[in-house]
Amino acid sequence: MDREQEEMQFLGLVGVFTESNKIISSGRKIFTPITLTLILPLSFIYLLHIELTSLLLRKIFYNAQQMSVTPFGSPRYEKLSDLISSEWATFWLFKIIYFTLLLIFSLLSTSAVVYTIASLYTARDVTFRRVMSVVPRVWKRLMLTFLCVFAPFIAYNMFAFFAGFVWAVTIGIRNGGVAILVILIILFFAGFVYLTIIWQIASVVTVLEESYGIQAMMKSRELIKGKMGMAIVIFLMLNVTFILIQVLFKEVVVQGWSLGSLDRTAYAILCFSLLSVFFLFGLVIQTVLYFVCKSYHHENINKSALSDHLEAFLLGEQYVPLNARDVQLEQYHV
Repeated sequence: MDREQEEMQFLGLVGVFTESNKIISSGRKIFTPITLTLILPLSFIYLLHIELTSLLLRKIFYNAQQMSVTPFGSPRYEKLSDLISSEWATFWLFKIIYFTLLLIFSLLSTSAVVYTIASLYTARDVTFRRVMSVVPRVWKRLMLTFLCVFAPFIAYNMFAFFAGFVWAVTIGIRNGGVAILVILIILFFAGFVYLTIIWQIASVVTVLEESYGIQAMMKSRELIKGKMGMAIVIFLMLNVTFILIQVLFKEVVVQGWSLGSLDRTAYAILCFSLLSVFFLFGLVIQTVLYFVCKSYHHENINKSALSDHLEAFLLGEQYVPLNARDVQLEQYHV
């Protein structure tokens, strides 16, 4: 980053996107192998999941339809029943493998990108080999942070399901029930966005500071104050882009809709490329937003201390905070 820490707080929406683009352009020599090694597999796993999920569900629904018109208890009925059970088992096994690989490559990509940006910020010599040697150590901390946020997500979704169930059995669509449902959906979406943003900033905190897990979540919540509006707009813009890429792949590549003169293979390659760029750009924006929040709260990032922190990862040592006046996060006054 070519901006001073004090200037980061003045970055608006356009400034965050511009700064992220500059970082990728200036660091393309290191971001290219990171993309090829970590982000391309992440994109491939996600798109393959859409394709195989659609294929498996089509087979299950087709066999279920055939079973519905087959006499109960007949040999064909029993065969179809066993086949559907086997297909559902395959479906859920595939889902488990998918989510596991998605989580692994997501955290590895986050580790690599955030560490690389921090190294560029502190003018450290950063090579692909150096980044890949650090990533497994940072990944462990990110996993702990993910597990700490996963529990609130589960609790939040269970509470939302319970609220929806209560609405269905007590109010329903009568007596203004639709309006209440719309309000509940809006509240649910707002809470989901809030938790997601906290998690994203906490991931950067986990890499760049000594905090991780619950402490990183608490630090993230404090940092995002005052910049929540911009963070929400960025979140919505990125997710709209993500949904458009997903819809394009699902409808044109998976479902086979005709759109222009390109064939399905060309659209598959296009979606794959767009999704890879999107993942990289999203991780860089996530890191830039962290620096903006730090600057907004007048928390100067001491480059020397941050460099020592990154070096500790490289050497495989536990990061030990310095004295109060030398720690990584110093207060500055404007």
